[in-house]
Amino acid sequence: MAARCVGVLSKIATMETMHLFLECVLPWLGCIEDGTKQEGAIEAMACVMEQLDVDIVPYIVLLVVPVLGRMSDPSDSVRFMATQCFATLIRLLPLEAGIPDPPTMSDDLIRQKARERHFMEQLLDSRKLENYKIPVPIKAELRKYQQGTGTKAADCTPLPSLVVCPPTLTGHWVDEVGKFCTDEYLNPLHYTGPPTERARLQHQVKKHNLVVASYDVVRNDIDFFRNIKFNYCILDEGHVIKNGKTKLSKAIKQLAANFRVILSGTPIQNNVLELWSLFDFLMPGFLGTERQFAARYGKPILASRDAKSSSREQEAGVLAMEALHRQVLPFLLRRMKKDVLQDLPPKIIQDYYCNLSPLQVQLYEDFAKSRAKVSVEDTISTASIHEEEKPKLKATGHVFQALQYLRKLCNHPGLVLLPQHPEYKRITDQLAAQHSSLRDIQHSPKLSALKQLLLDCGLGSSGSAEGTEAVVAPHRVLIFCQLKSMLDIVEHDLLKPQLPAVTYLRLDGSVPTGLRHSIVSRFNNDPSIDVLLLTTHVGGLGLNLTGADTVVFVEHDWNPMRDLQAMDRAHRIGQKRVVNVYRLITRGTLEEKIMGLQKFKMSIANTVISQENASLQSMGTDQLLNLFTLDKEGKDDKGESSSGGKASIKNVLDGLGDLWDQQQYETEYNLDSFMHSLH
Repeated sequence: MAARCVGVLSKIATMETMHLFLECVLPWLGCIEDGTKQEGAIEAMACVMEQLDVDIVPYIVLLVVPVLGRMSDPSDSVRFMATQCFATLIRLLPLEAGIPDPPTMSDDLIRQKARERHFMEQLLDSRKLENYKIPVPIKAELRKYQQGTGTKAADCTPLPSLVVCPPTLTGHWVDEVGKFCTDEYLNPLHYTGPPTERARLQHQVKKHNLVVASYDVVRNDIDFFRNIKFNYCILDEGHVIKNGKTKLSKAIKQLAANFRVILSGTPIQNNVLELWSLFDFLMPGFLGTERQFAARYGKPILASRDAKSSSREQEAGVLAMEALHRQVLPFLLRRMKKDVLQDLPPKIIQDYYCNLSPLQVQLYEDFAKSRAKVSVEDTISTASIHEEEKPKLKATGHVFQALQYLRKLCNHPGLVLLPQHPEYKRITDQLAAQHSSLRDIQHSPKLSALKQLLLDCGLGSSGSAEGTEAVVAPHRVLIFCQLKSMLDIVEHDLLKPQLPAVTYLRLDGSVPTGLRHSIVSRFNNDPSIDVLLLTTHVGGLGLNLTGADTVVFVEHDWNPMRDLQAMDRAHRIGQKRVVNVYRLITRGTLEEKIMGLQKFKMSIANTVISQENASLQSMGTDQLLNLFTLDKEGKDDKGESSSGGKASIKNVLDGLGDLWDQQQYETEYNLDSFMHSLH
């Protein structure tokens, strides 16, 4: 009731009421320890804005900054109302230029208005950011671009801060804090271990001003974490909460913090709804509800990416994308390596093409004649039917299984030629008669190519076995696979029998999270270790692996963002050598078609929105069917698609962004039932 009275009074006696409101009520927004005052102040502001409408313009600058600070308030009600107020104020802000100050405005408020306007100019244009003096000593010299960053690294408040990151990075965070700050200013607690150990650590939290924990640990212990009020909550690789419906995202959004920050190299990977989920953590309500956001941005952008979209739909999609870009731009600080690290050596990406072995060709052609291929064609032929008219894509799962089968076949025939395969006995008997087996690398040209690459890097040459090779090789290599089973083959069929002199470590999902950082540190600090074997899921995010200068992708992610992040484990701050990236691609297969379409060398993320749509429906039927055929003549090394043209490239790329989910990294796709359809 009091808030409504303030609103009515502001309409009757605007200047007098606003003077009292600005000097007496508005400061309550900053009383983070008194929720009642905060709620009263934000309710009063909402009522004043409702009553004054455009007459609020002369006072907007004085209101925007205090409201901005409460958009990440621990209180749900304060945070939501502040976001709603800010969304209204920011739309009216352009009208403020040139409006004279009210005649009764005090000199103090006029000076404050000038300061707030200067702050808003920096917010809307990061080029105007002033140098910031960090209030604590750090054991490093700031780079030029870091001197213009206005976020505090520490605060005088007794509240602790929380860093949430993938499990592989928790130890890395603790080590990096120790490198740059003393315990006097930042005293981190590595919150990890089994439940009994974490229960013990819960009593230690009050003794530390920084807690570092993994996403899964926070989710499992959310009953403990949501009762702590943090100063800063920082999500490293924050795009993991892109799906707001997961238990993880819901748990993370229960955390209470004065300030919230998301660090991500790929804030959008597949569709714009992912951006909504990130902002729902940062500033709930700023982009509306999920349904409102989908109607305003998601649907028009999705429709514009359909292969059959009209010119009107395409125009609506562009306008929606531009509107979204303008709305979120003030809250995205993007740092490109090419802009801020002029001393970083170049990264050279090269495609290394391999021809299928006779055994792989035989299996590929057998698939083309199988019932599985017919089933896939029948499924794809219904792709033009609207989603709501189809069953819940039970049949479409067969398409994914077929893609997975061909993908494995491109890597190594042993990944698909299992005992349940109808041709298993015949082919193994045939190989035995030829004094061969599935384990011979001649049946997987990728392994032969990988062996040659390692030899070209000076690793595993014959002299090394006799001790004549230098202890430290001229190059050190990261080898990425997506599936652990392919990593097993690289280790047991290539490195151990063919290149015994190559020293290596391995980092995948089977390595306990507590041991992963020690493997990374050992590789970076011991130059006698030649190779680090990694899965893209475990080793592709956030790690610093500048000890290597060569990256080899044995297999690839259909989402190019993940591979781009993985290759940048070596190409980052601290790298002194040119980084060479090799992508092993089987010529004329599904793999070449997909990789050619993705065009890794393009600037994937030069806009806020990158790959919006990801469904079978967005792809032309002919384009999708073409993925399952084996080209008799491979393409040239430029990797162009057989369908040609910019439109087909865009359409297929848009359609493949989300074919594979996170689960594929953790458990192998079960192809047992699919095998029976290969007869």
